[in-house]
Amino acid sequence: MNVTRKLFGMMVLAVGMLFAADAALAQQDNLIDTIKKRGKLQVGFASFLPWAIRDKQGNWVGFEIDVSTRLAKDMGVELELMPTAWDGIIPSLIAGKFDVIIGGLTVTPARKEQADFTDAYSQSGQGIAASKQLAADLKYPEGYNDAKVTFTCRRGAAPCKTIEEKWPKATIRQFDDDAIAFQEVINGNAHAILTSEPKPTFFTLQNPDKLFKPTGDNVTTSVEGFALRKGNPAAVAYFNDWIGKNKDWLKQRHTYWFKTRDWAASVPAS
Repeated sequence: MNVTRKLFGMMVLAVGMLFAADAALAQQDNLIDTIKKRGKLQVGFASFLPWAIRDKQGNWVGFEIDVSTRLAKDMGVELELMPTAWDGIIPSLIAGKFDVIIGGLTVTPARKEQADFTDAYSQSGQGIAASKQLAADLKYPEGYNDAKVTFTCRRGAAPCKTIEEKWPKATIRQFDDDAIAFQEVINGNAHAILTSEPKPTFFTLQNPDKLFKPTGDNVTTSVEGFALRKGNPAAVAYFNDWIGKNKDWLKQRHTYWFKTRDWAASVPAS
């Protein structure tokens, strides 16, 4: 009799766990309904220029803020911005502290194991800025693959490896800080620098008499997507539809924040 009761109890427990799991999955799958009932979209992000920064009045501005603001407006809800330390942003998403990450999060295989991603809504990557004094006559990209050509990069960062792969004959000088690496090119002590965009664009805009961009394309490219907790297919589909309908607007806002410095006067010196 005791054995029978134990087996029955285990069966009841197993069925209860299945129902609980199904309920949790249904709740996740209804994330959009949950957001609309709450009347608020909770967005996790980290502070990086020009993705998300404080302006001189202390308000959050930036590309990701524009995206989040428009998305919330189109959903008919308020926006709750939830700044989060970068190294804890995915764990915070998984813990349910906000609905979605809209924060320049590059889609990678490792991250896709932790979260679900939407289609790409923006692109980033590594860019190049070159010295007008030394590199004006170099043909891009083949002219840069020469032992007489010197690149700078931040020590230990991915661009140093990219230089080795794409321009194996070039000389590489590594520095502990991007600003110092840029200054070497500005001073005419190196031909070019490779680093993450939008730094090459911004330094070129700030030093138009010293620097130029031999190509408008990124040397390497990565894509960013909204990140959601696992098990939200309906929400992913909803956001993918929104991204698809707003491609032109997203491109326009990305150009404003990443290809110009028209916004620079509104934020503390950067």
